[in-house]
Amino acid sequence: MHTLEAFNRALFLVINGTSDTPAWIVDTAVFCANYLVWLVPALLAGMWLSGRRQYRRLAIRAFVVTVAALGCNQLVGFAWPHPRPFVVGLGHTFLPHAPDSSFPSDHATVFASVALTLLVGRLRWLGGMTLVTGAVVAWARVFAGVHFPLDMAGAVGIACIAYALVAPPWSACGSMLTRLAVTIYRKLLAWPIRRNWLRA
Repeated sequence: MHTLEAFNRALFLVINGTSDTPAWIVDTAVFCANYLVWLVPALLAGMWLSGRRQYRRLAIRAFVVTVAALGCNQLVGFAWPHPRPFVVGLGHTFLPHAPDSSFPSDHATVFASVALTLLVGRLRWLGGMTLVTGAVVAWARVFAGVHFPLDMAGAVGIACIAYALVAPPWSACGSMLTRLAVTIYRKLLAWPIRRNWLRA
């Protein structure tokens, strides 16, 4: 464990920005670290509003896997709290953050959960783009000094575990859940749907 932690810290220092890093790189990293995660709900909403059954089913499944994965993160953080780099005085921090457990990264977990669901669901282009964007966010959050590299690897592992945990109940109830969501959507948004502003 000590060797792994030493590797984790050494790799962090390679990726982490420094006081000599140009301001535009720091600003870009902070923007990516803070705001690119909002592309995920936009993606899932776009998939839903497309009206395609496959897209809607995968959007709901990706949401369920993500919620399960984030729940797992909370359990891991409670059972094994790992300090963030700035808590142990390591590197440079460019992004204010609460000194809570760093492992695994919630941001990376969101991207990994959605990307995995889309890739397994054969939406390779969307899944690949989500994966690439997630990698950028993972780099940015390490660069900004709020995560270690292994926090990102842990996020991928948690996403895989959550997907496996969700798979059996989804096989049994996924279709029913999708139909229920569609029914609620059509009732709540009946007015714009009737005017063809939204797809039924």
